Amino acid sequence: MAPARKRNVSSGKITEKRAKKPKADLSRSVERVLESRKHANDVFDILECLQAEQEKDVMSAVSACSKLFCTLLERKELFIGKLPGEEDAVSGGYSAQDKYRIFMRHRYNSCVEILLENLSHEQYDIKESGLCCLMKFAAGEGQHPLEELDWSEHYSFPRELIQALVENLLSKTTDNSLLISRFQEFLEMEDVRYYVMSSIRGNVGKVMDKNKGAVLPVYQNNVFTLMSSISMPSQESELTNFMVKQEAKHEGWKAAKLNEHKRVFERMWLGFLKYKLPSTMYKKVLVILHDSILPFMSKPTLMIDFLTAAYEIGGAISLLALNGLFVLIHQHNLDYPDFYKKLYNLLEPCVFHVKYRARFFHLANLFLSSSHLPVYLVAAFAKRLARLALTAPPTALLIVLPFIYNLIRRHPSCRVLVHKPSAENEPLEDPYLMDEEDPAQCRALESSLWEIKTLQKHYHPDVAKAAMLINTPLSEQEDDISETLEIATYELMERDLKQPELKNIPLEFETATQLLKGGGDVLGQHFCLA
Repeated sequence: MAPARKRNVSSGKITEKRAKKPKADLSRSVERVLESRKHANDVFDILECLQAEQEKDVMSAVSACSKLFCTLLERKELFIGKLPGEEDAVSGGYSAQDKYRIFMRHRYNSCVEILLENLSHEQYDIKESGLCCLMKFAAGEGQHPLEELDWSEHYSFPRELIQALVENLLSKTTDNSLLISRFQEFLEMEDVRYYVMSSIRGNVGKVMDKNKGAVLPVYQNNVFTLMSSISMPSQESELTNFMVKQEAKHEGWKAAKLNEHKRVFERMWLGFLKYKLPSTMYKKVLVILHDSILPFMSKPTLMIDFLTAAYEIGGAISLLALNGLFVLIHQHNLDYPDFYKKLYNLLEPCVFHVKYRARFFHLANLFLSSSHLPVYLVAAFAKRLARLALTAPPTALLIVLPFIYNLIRRHPSCRVLVHKPSAENEPLEDPYLMDEEDPAQCRALESSLWEIKTLQKHYHPDVAKAAMLINTPLSEQEDDISETLEIATYELMERDLKQPELKNIPLEFETATQLLKGGGDVLGQHFCLA
């Protein structure tokens, strides 16, 4: 069903001053239209109420339209096939029954168009009711197609209605996040999800190309919200919930095949990510990339262009991009030789203050967990973190120090950074090159971790205590840094300011029990001496 380009809600006989009918009258109008064709013109009253100013009038009209046109679809009283114009229907050689069906089909198209416009209404309840009514129409069209299925390979599904619905959800001026969250319920149906993904892909290409790839924050946020609401099945056996049943032809339907879902899902995301995004959008995409996008793509390595472009932005976005790159390297054998060099260059003072600090160190710990990494690389990370620790806040130091200790535990060859032999007349100059971008050329192995020795004089006792551990042989068991990743400054202060519980003060080793019992002689001697 294609929404009519030009709405024809009322004929020339209906004036704008027609009074709005109450709910009871609308229900009666629906009954009259369904009872007899001679009351067909009552449909104009219902459609007129769809554009009323009062919310309750519109809600009543939506309910009436839902009952009326769903019933007409079931009765097959809407014209099927290419819809002729109303003037052609009057002048052409159509039977009275066909003229009625053509008339009602035009009213149905007008109703759909008004409901689509109501998706941009100020009142959320009106938008929600319109959305639910449109999905009822989609289900009705699926069971009773308005198109002529003229070949056996044709599958009945209201593609055009779903496409028009998606186009209105993806508004360029209105944030539809709440309405899209309501639409998520319908995305649990396999066929709806499949055709929605196809519609998103086509709409994004059309809109972005029309705007020459310019950033459209509201539109792109709506697109991302809708795409991120899609939950992909992991097995083909899970494809059981369909809005439209294809009966004998079901097995050959693309919407019933998991590989086709993955193909459309992949094209949808790649089509969206090839355009420039708002800066905040990169973070939103990268946070869900490794869990909600890559596992459901046919060729995850196609994301390399997006991830490389995201890394070039810098800051926390670069970190999140490296997370995606690591997944491609580790799970999909992507060759990316500069991965650790890029990670090394992300170690800047700002990393201790960004929102994703905990995620950064969690991922860095994962990236550097392999015991097969070259010693020079691990030493470079340990030395750079130690240097940055000199100006880091206490909350970050409680992460960095155990992190460095774990690196030394995994790679015993790095103990040379702790036990560095030196001559008496050796100049006190650190050979480490902090500004060197290549960890292989920074001369970390020629240096030492003197910065940790300096932190033993730190003003915060917990930091000083942690730095003291470098003076003793490190245990083989690694420190669990997960407990300190999320700690905030105010939590650390509250812990420090909390009054410790008072303990009993020991006065002597053995408690006196006989001092005042039967001790008259002792007391007398005491007073005599006095």
